[in-house]
Amino acid sequence: MTETFDPRGLASRLHSLHQAGRQEETGTFALPADLHQAMEAQNFLAAADGISSNAWKVTVSPQGQAVTAPLHPYVEAVSGASIPWYPGLKFETEIAVRLGKDLPVRSGIAYSRAEVVEAISAVYLGAELLVSAVKESGGVSFLLFLADRLGNSGYVLGPKVDKSLVDTAAGTPLKVTHAGRTIYDGPAQHPKGDVLTWLVDYANDGLRPQTSLNAGALITTGTLSGAIELTEPGEIDVLLGDIELRFSVSKT
Repeated sequence: MTETFDPRGLASRLHSLHQAGRQEETGTFALPADLHQAMEAQNFLAAADGISSNAWKVTVSPQGQAVTAPLHPYVEAVSGASIPWYPGLKFETEIAVRLGKDLPVRSGIAYSRAEVVEAISAVYLGAELLVSAVKESGGVSFLLFLADRLGNSGYVLGPKVDKSLVDTAAGTPLKVTHAGRTIYDGPAQHPKGDVLTWLVDYANDGLRPQTSLNAGALITTGTLSGAIELTEPGEIDVLLGDIELRFSVSKT
């Protein structure tokens, strides 16, 4: 007989591991059986983490299902941002967008990319920090990784940029230094080429919550630099074209 999945129990364990800065292998967890169970656990984890920011990441599952998770801790670089450093912490340069109007769930005609762009009121340079309580991240069970807030462990919102960057980010020169060492130096590259691909996919997902993608929501759109491990605490300096974002990761 299959054990009943306990989303609250999984969330509690993930929360405890994050608090302790520890990781466990996928095989030691009770796994969500489907997207609904994974999102139930994610919601309990967000509650345990006390997340109240209306900031989100979007991606797709290996099966092509658009998914989201809240960003936490969420800070703005203008206030001299610092994010906790843990062993295994990874960094991604990203573009974030803020919605100026709702994109309600709709059936029938899909949202076009142009409609999504029209709903965006502001665009920013940002940085996502990642460390999962699951040793293999999403490599074995994507649903477990989804329950673990897609590995998010912080987000720094940088300067506002021209809205046209959602069209031109790919190929823009990008240089990232950490603790005085260059960790990325090359063209910005999104896994899908277009930074808005996953947001458009999520906008057209009939299964998403009715309250998602409302005006005011901030959505980060995926890495431009790959995921780079930060082996120690230190200052990070991101230069995308002539736009700069500076912050630090520090031991708690």
